[in-house]
Amino acid sequence: MYRKSKWKRGYNLEGLAHGNNEKSVPQLLISDLKFEKSLAKLMFSPDQENHPSKAPVKYGELIVLGYNGSLPNGDRGRRKSRFALFKRPKANGVKPSTVHIACTPQAAKAISNKDQHSISYTLSRAQTVVVEYTHDSNTDMFQIGRSTESPIDFVVTDTVPGSQSNSDTQSVQSTISRFACRIICERNPPFTARIYAAGFDSSKNIFLGEKAAKWKTSDGQMDGLTTNGVLVMHPRNGFTEDSKPGVWREISVCGNVFSLRETRSAQQRGKMVENETNQLQDGSLIDLCGATLLWRTAEGLARTPTVKHLEALRQEINAARPQCPVGFNTLAFPSMKRKDVVDEKQPWVYLNCGHVHGYHNWGNKEERDGKDRECPMCRSVGPYVPLWLGCEAGFYVDAGPPTHAFSPCGHVCSEKTTAYWSQIPLPHGATSQKKISLHLSHACETDP
Repeated sequence: MYRKSKWKRGYNLEGLAHGNNEKSVPQLLISDLKFEKSLAKLMFSPDQENHPSKAPVKYGELIVLGYNGSLPNGDRGRRKSRFALFKRPKANGVKPSTVHIACTPQAAKAISNKDQHSISYTLSRAQTVVVEYTHDSNTDMFQIGRSTESPIDFVVTDTVPGSQSNSDTQSVQSTISRFACRIICERNPPFTARIYAAGFDSSKNIFLGEKAAKWKTSDGQMDGLTTNGVLVMHPRNGFTEDSKPGVWREISVCGNVFSLRETRSAQQRGKMVENETNQLQDGSLIDLCGATLLWRTAEGLARTPTVKHLEALRQEINAARPQCPVGFNTLAFPSMKRKDVVDEKQPWVYLNCGHVHGYHNWGNKEERDGKDRECPMCRSVGPYVPLWLGCEAGFYVDAGPPTHAFSPCGHVCSEKTTAYWSQIPLPHGATSQKKISLHLSHACETDP
């Protein structure tokens, strides 16, 4: 199910299909380009380039899948496409302390109103367990959710495939919790980060209602799951060019690991996975039922291509002056600052065959409503979309040249990056999983 298209200076494009009888997904292979060794010096993290040694310790970054470097209308305040977690001037972490068992809801409310963090587990109308949390001077806490209240550090809204503006996401019935999850980072090396379901609200409380999945552990402690859950997947072999997808697990309020429930909001929890932890790794994926986040450690980001590196690769491609085989005009990727505006020189691709052209009206017939076009090279009919350079460096598993494209969005990045992401099954809605279908879509490999 592979497609190969070679793009050479001034020559027509040549497509080749091979493999089984399944529907092929096209790929773009840009060859004959010379990438200078000097580009290697541009591969270091911006943190290494711009931050002095006395800069705050960086734990890592969270990057939202589905956006090519920024939100459709731009990043604003706590609502953005990526969020950096730095060591706080003063620790704000918390840890479990006193447990109040078998108290009435009224007593539980009185306990929860104290000026400290707590988690309430409502077992019945007459019984609630409250776990008080005390200050932990060795950790920092960061909270993620849909709410714009002050306890939330990173505001995340539902990711709508192909959305062009923030209003597209706001019109959707959200399935992301207002206080979805919290990440606790150790303030001392190795700066371990751990994830927990649910976040504390403005009253410093977490409430698990009567219908929420909850239980008493073997050591007598309480634990539970949020309505739609917090799912995590750790990649195998780290986040490198040799990465392979891991297995999706659910994280509890206390950070324990479980297999997935039958449905996203089922009251029956999955089986506990004893040999796995809630510790985040470079490349871990966090699904909040409406948005998926990629966790990159500071060490992993130091090995990631920079925007300067991607810009240099763009300039190298454009310097080759590839030609449209129909109009014979020169094609060029637009500036990364104009990543959402189609340029007149921008390359376009026929997704069913993989042939690359400049934009033209050939094969645009009225009976197809403009959705499908006929390729002038091979006469195959299918979607015709512009190619975009992938600008979110945090998604790259290597620093290779942008030789492959995702379908159906047309974003272009390295071969190993597309090969990795095309294998990832993403949780979709509350009941199923599917291959990546946001700005990162199903991709295929090509022959070198």
